[in-house]
Amino acid sequence: MMELQKMKSNVVGIDIGIATTTYAVIDLRGNILAQESFDTREYPNIDNYLGVLSEHLVNLVERTCGYENIRSVGVCCPNSNYKTGCLENATNLQWKGVIPLAALMRDRLGLAVALANNSQCIALGEQAFGAAHGMRDFVIITLGHGMGSCFFSNGKMHMGNKGFAGEIGHTCVVPNGRECSCGHRGCLESYCAERGVIQTAKELLAERNEPSMLRNVDDINPKVLTEMAELGDHLAIETWRRTGEMLGMGLANYASILNPEAIILTGGLPHAGRWLLEPTEAAFENHVFRNIKGQTRLLVSSLKDGERDVLGASVLAWQVKEYSLFL
Repeated sequence: MMELQKMKSNVVGIDIGIATTTYAVIDLRGNILAQESFDTREYPNIDNYLGVLSEHLVNLVERTCGYENIRSVGVCCPNSNYKTGCLENATNLQWKGVIPLAALMRDRLGLAVALANNSQCIALGEQAFGAAHGMRDFVIITLGHGMGSCFFSNGKMHMGNKGFAGEIGHTCVVPNGRECSCGHRGCLESYCAERGVIQTAKELLAERNEPSMLRNVDDINPKVLTEMAELGDHLAIETWRRTGEMLGMGLANYASILNPEAIILTGGLPHAGRWLLEPTEAAFENHVFRNIKGQTRLLVSSLKDGERDVLGASVLAWQVKEYSLFL
């Protein structure tokens, strides 16, 4: 007599960030049952890092639902290739070269592991639980320490020939411009990601003599720039205006090629609100192809910053073919 197999109702979502690694147990409806984190930077050796991650993860799972109820694992990590399961030549992480991360984790955990970069995981999460729900043609832009993107076409994620489609942050917008972390010059990321915004502020302080509260700030960062803009500081406002103008032009080029229904901004920088978003939208409408002018919505993610990446990783986990050494 055939026995009915009980469906495993939980997965693990992992977000490997430059500073923090977050891991969570998540059910099929996207409810985060338990979540913990630790400092990524404390483990410069990848084997030591994976050992600590695996130990913490198993302990969390056992306390939450039991290992036998975990179907699979999804991992969100910068510079990761979904097609190969490898971390490939990361520019901002401390582990260099090509690392078969999915295979190494599968061997340690005894579960199926799927790996993708931040933008791809976030796009999956936004489609399942966020602003892109119900959309078939949309773009996700991540704006934080770096800048990345992922786009869906006709309901499917487009990855390109080798899995690196969507690297809008590393398209050249200023010939022989600022040096980018990728090694090239003039990349959009070097103007619109966190370090680029800070550099714009410092350049404005150097080229102008007008008074600014920023001159008394030791650690200029996007949060400070937003606070100063709210207080009416002209150089802070101009920093965001220049950033938005550059971002809007870059997004207009992207939209003119893809014709998406929406472009969804995620990450820390969109918290600047109108100071960034208004000049971005103005530049976007000024530069986008006229036949799609007014037809692409610029949206900001409604998912929480601390949950967005692990939720996306959980969607990735549900898509990988189930595998277990134990059952």
